[in-house]
Order: sequence, then C-alpha cells, then structure tokens
Amino acid sequence: MLSGEILKKVKQIEIQTRRVVNEVFAGEYKSVFRGQGMEFSEVREYQFGDDIRRIDWNVTARYSHPYIRIMHEERELTVYFAVDISSSTQFGTAEQLKSELAAEVCSVLSFSAIRNNDKVGMISFNDRIEKYIPPRKGKTNAMRVIREILFGEHRAGKTDINSSLEYLFKVATKKSVVFVVSDFYELDFNQSLKTLANKHDVILIHIVDPLDRSLPDAGLIAFRDPETLKERIVDTGDPNVRKQYVENFEERCQKLDRMAKNAKADLITLETDRSYIEPLTKFFRMRGKLFH
Repeated sequence: MLSGEILKKVKQIEIQTRRVVNEVFAGEYKSVFRGQGMEFSEVREYQFGDDIRRIDWNVTARYSHPYIRIMHEERELTVYFAVDISSSTQFGTAEQLKSELAAEVCSVLSFSAIRNNDKVGMISFNDRIEKYIPPRKGKTNAMRVIREILFGEHRAGKTDINSSLEYLFKVATKKSVVFVVSDFYELDFNQSLKTLANKHDVILIHIVDPLDRSLPDAGLIAFRDPETLKERIVDTGDPNVRKQYVENFEERCQKLDRMAKNAKADLITLETDRSYIEPLTKFFRMRGKLFH
C-alpha cells in the first residue's frame, strides 16, 4: 500500500474513533482506569469532621494547632497495547480483518488515554517481538500505534503470547494498564499472564471471526492453517465435523476465560461482524460499578 493510502486509512480510523470517544466513552475511561495511588498535595488547618487519621503531627507540633494532609489522586497512567500481528490475525470473513478491528479498538482506547493525558505505548508480536513503541503522551504516539498495527512490516509467523508478556513485564517498570489484543490462537501463556497481572491491570481483548465459531455447510473445503501453512481437506457437509468444530472453539474460549479469572485479569470478546461499541461499553460500565 502506498504511503498516501496508508495516511488516508489511518486518518479515517482517527476520525471514526474520535467520534466514538467523544460521544460514547468520554467519561467512561477516566472512571474505570484510575490513578495508581494517592500523592501528597498540601496541608491545611484541621476542620470539624475531618478524618483524624490525616493529621500531620509534625506540622501540628510546629504550629500548636492541628493540621491535616491533603492528598489527591495520582491521575497519570501508562497504557500498553500488546498486539498480536501473527498470520492468523491477517484474516477475516466479515466486515473487516481481525487486524483491522484490533487497530480500531486500540485507536479508541488510545485516544481515550491521551484525552486524559495518559501515556500510550505498544509492543507488536508474532513468535517474536516485532516492534516496541515506548509509552509517551500525545496524538503522535497514538497514531504511530495505529499505523504499526495496520501497516507495520508483518513477517509471517506463529503466535507466542508467552514471550510477549514476559517481555512486557520487563519493560513496563511501573504499574500500568495493559491491553493484550489477540485471537488467542494459542493458549500456552497461563503463568506469564499471572505474573503480569500480579503487577499490572491486564485486560485481554479476544478478536473473533464468524468462521472461528462455526463452519458453513459447503461440502469439501481445503483449509490452510495460517500459522503452520499445513493444508487439510474438511468435509463441512458432515454435521459431526461441524459439531466438533464448534465444541473445540467453545472449549478454547472456556479455557481462556478460566485463565483470565485465575489471573484476575479482565476479558472482552469482540467480533469482526459486529460493532465493538456495545461490548466495550458493557465492560466500562461493569468496571465502573466496581469502583463506586
């Protein structure tokens, strides 16, 4: 794709997602993703009804009158996107490719973050780390994240989520919000997820295509595994084959759900043939209730 077309596509996503951020998620992000603690602001004289636990005894002793410490929330956050760009994400049978949906969702979350003056960073991965964008504030970094997901030099590769989470654990030195965006083609990352979620606020975003869920009744079809490139002829006309396919997908989803719960991470499922706004809004509101 030519550079002009790339800029046009990125600009289009920016316009679409900025509208969603302004109209739908304006207050949701800030209420859900809070600062990482409280920091000292100032002292003032004690007033009736103040919490006596906030009395600053050193200042009180100096002035022979009770003073309390005023604290405020340390608002600034660092938001990372760990984005799967393996071969299986360059696929889609509905409105968009999995990678396109991933870019749009990351765009919404990125613009929500920079709107709140938070830092945004990213790693993209397949079976190795392909790109690391250090967290920074501002629109430029958010646009760079989107551009990399859509048009980065995607080398054909398998999925290795385990290594990507281990890498992120090393580079993310302070507590951060981490979105892991993938179709979770492989699920061998249970321990690294627990380790990462023990330090950071981790949200798994599962990107799903209709063909992941079920097979059409279309007779003999040649399928190629996008990561191993192995081909196999499948008789989709056989109801037992279609049933087993559905069961296999559901088992993988259940395993992913268990992994997230065990690690105390959140899980959102987004589908390429449906709007991401409703499930993302539902997630924000569910998280918001936990803080109020």
